[in-house]
Amino acid sequence: MNAQPERGRRQLAAASIAALGVVFGDLGTSPLYALHDTFVGSNPVIVTHENVLGILSLFVWSLIIVVSGKYLVLMMRADNRGEGGIFALLALTGATSAGADAARRSRIVSTILVLGIAGAALLYGDGVITPAISVLSAVEGLAVATTALRPYVVPVTVVVLVALFSVQPFGSARIGRVFGPVLALWFVVIAAIGIWGIVREPAVLWALNPVHGARYFVVHGWRGFPVLGAVVLCLTGGEALYADMGHFGRRPIRVAWFALAFPSLVLSYLGQGAILLTNAAAAENPFFRSAPSWSLYPLIVLATAATVIASQGLITAVFSLTGQAVKLGLSPRLDIVHTSSSEIGQIYLPALNWVLMFACVALVLIFRSSTRLAAAFGLAVSGTMTITTLLFVAVARNRWKWSAVRVAVVAGAFLFIDLAFLGANMLKIPEGGWIPLAIGAVVFTLLATWQRGRALLRVSEETRAEAAVGIERLITSIREGSAARVPGTAVYMNGVPEGVPRTLLHNLKHNRVIHERVVFLTVLTDDIPFVSDDQRVTVTVIADGFWRVVARYGFMEEPDVPAVMTMAASQGLPFRRDETTYFLGRETIISAEKPGMARWRERLFGLMVRNARPATAYFGLPPNRVVELGAQVEI
Repeated sequence: MNAQPERGRRQLAAASIAALGVVFGDLGTSPLYALHDTFVGSNPVIVTHENVLGILSLFVWSLIIVVSGKYLVLMMRADNRGEGGIFALLALTGATSAGADAARRSRIVSTILVLGIAGAALLYGDGVITPAISVLSAVEGLAVATTALRPYVVPVTVVVLVALFSVQPFGSARIGRVFGPVLALWFVVIAAIGIWGIVREPAVLWALNPVHGARYFVVHGWRGFPVLGAVVLCLTGGEALYADMGHFGRRPIRVAWFALAFPSLVLSYLGQGAILLTNAAAAENPFFRSAPSWSLYPLIVLATAATVIASQGLITAVFSLTGQAVKLGLSPRLDIVHTSSSEIGQIYLPALNWVLMFACVALVLIFRSSTRLAAAFGLAVSGTMTITTLLFVAVARNRWKWSAVRVAVVAGAFLFIDLAFLGANMLKIPEGGWIPLAIGAVVFTLLATWQRGRALLRVSEETRAEAAVGIERLITSIREGSAARVPGTAVYMNGVPEGVPRTLLHNLKHNRVIHERVVFLTVLTDDIPFVSDDQRVTVTVIADGFWRVVARYGFMEEPDVPAVMTMAASQGLPFRRDETTYFLGRETIISAEKPGMARWRERLFGLMVRNARPATAYFGLPPNRVVELGAQVEI
């Protein structure tokens, strides 16, 4: 009688442990550097009894309000068919499907799209900084064990990072099986160390009272404002809770957070605070100083493993984010390798992987300490948090139909906190905060240029389609013998689901032949993660021997044109693989004196087009059955 509920509980427990390894790695390793940066960072706080309690109170209540309240309770309601993340949130606003030409969009929708791209760009900055600071802060425990090992901290960190990125081609499926248990052990250990410190100095428990956090600002006034730039470091990884929702679902993530991750983090910060109350010099590295001396070396090993897992989670998230950007038309097609035959989300992007590796190693070699690197970290985190809240406002108003008062009260409270964190981190721009801004600016320029260039191409394509020969006139001309009919099936890829493909007109103009069976095929990406098979393919008969096929995919799926043709065959379209030729167009972008983009952006777009992943590989076409026809296009 109780077998079913018991099985359900076991499955929930297993999913919750797995969620620990993927979702909470970044948040879970924040104790390594967050409190340390507060008292030793670019705006150090003097270690006094009241300051320690005030800072700890800010840490604890930031976790309660932002992570538990904003992300676990509020943001997880804004899911796109179970998927979360900034692109899923952007899709919910409808901005990605608002039309091709920016001139046709409302100013609000265009602003939402720009915000989404900016938020994604900042996440790339987070993806570069997180592996560097996480691994470096763990390896710095060697210097705590003995000063003789201090010169080896940076070299060891570089070796660990190179090894981490070198194993990415093998995928995270195998190593992922141990992520959850290792992170579970990590949380148990930091909780135990925290309890050990609290027992030695129980007065630290007064930090649970939010009055101490408020009193810190009453005493210090605006001079205390910069401390928020360090406090935000305890929230790193909050976006992962939302972004990884589709992998595990709401309930396992919430169970993992409230049952283990959240109490362990609170105990860890309180334990570090306890050692600071008894020994101000421990601010040099409060995490490792709060542990018993005999546990130092095992703790360094465990911390390094935990930071590698946290870094893996961010690397995977960047891969996934880029894959979604490609599907939504915000990024050029890239080489994407699927590392698992059963999990579609496990992908590897070779070029991006090596760029991330060199960027992470460069940061470690330039900054050489987690304290200096922390100055670069908070801006990406707080910027993304702010943009997420702004996008949530659009979803709550336009999709959920919340009243303006309700949005102002709920989102306004979170936005006030986000902006406070963002403002404090803006003060750290000279010390390194410019790095995520620089990374974000480069990524934003690339994504925005690609999106705008595609929009101009689509408008040009629609204009050519309107000026081109109509389908009825074309069919009449062919029936009158204007072109010879040859055996087989020709599939002409078309960017829009109407009109006559330009590649067909080029083929008729130069070769004067047409196949017995002609298919106009359009592959569309919907603003949902997955499309069911019964809604995948639509087949329309245009005339005898002519068909139009529209295939729909979600932004988490890979298009497969041969599979689409097989599904179309089940709806009456004659199809044999060995008798089918696929015709693709290849555009050469020419910068023209017409309204559109700045000349340098047009040239950048042309460069991106030339270096994009070939359409043959992207659509899964058999190379020996493809014919490409080139054309020059002015934008």
